[in-house]
Amino acid sequence: MEIYLIRHTTPDIEKGVCYGQSDLNLKSNYTEEFESVSNKTQIKRAFKVISSPLKRCALLAKHFSDDVIFDDRLRELNFGDWELKPWNDIPEKDINLWMADFVNVAVPNGESYVQLASRVHDFFESITHSKNNQNLIVISHAGPIRAILSKSLKLPLKDSFSIKINYGDVFHLKRENESIKLITEINL
Repeated sequence: MEIYLIRHTTPDIEKGVCYGQSDLNLKSNYTEEFESVSNKTQIKRAFKVISSPLKRCALLAKHFSDDVIFDDRLRELNFGDWELKPWNDIPEKDINLWMADFVNVAVPNGESYVQLASRVHDFFESITHSKNNQNLIVISHAGPIRAILSKSLKLPLKDSFSIKINYGDVFHLKRENESIKLITEINL
């Protein structure tokens, strides 16, 4: 089984704004970015496509297939009260409290990184332990992809932000027997 983890392309939002589960549009040149992503995958066989339901992922998923399965577990971190606020407008004491332990501390009326990781790991376990050996394209966001890669690399969640994930990045994994191997080289 081959799995391609793909981050959505560039969202249409100003820099410095906090967003996670907000349903954003993509930059106007998204079709060009889609072609770049397609070239990175070099897919030669049939793949099932599973995606976060958020528009920035769903559009890319539909570029790969008309038959997409949407899964809420692939959504980005829920930033709760901070969604769509400029980072500079969020009280510094609140940001500092969260940053001191972003893995375990939930954003006000949102979720913690460990909560995101729990739902994403549940998703990943369900696809990798399935009897179905179908190849997969999974389109999601930086947070969920980091959570999957951290588990595959046996990297603590607190260290997963050392994994650089740009818009449109592709990570190739392969299930061999009962283990998942990361094919794409990454620098930690």
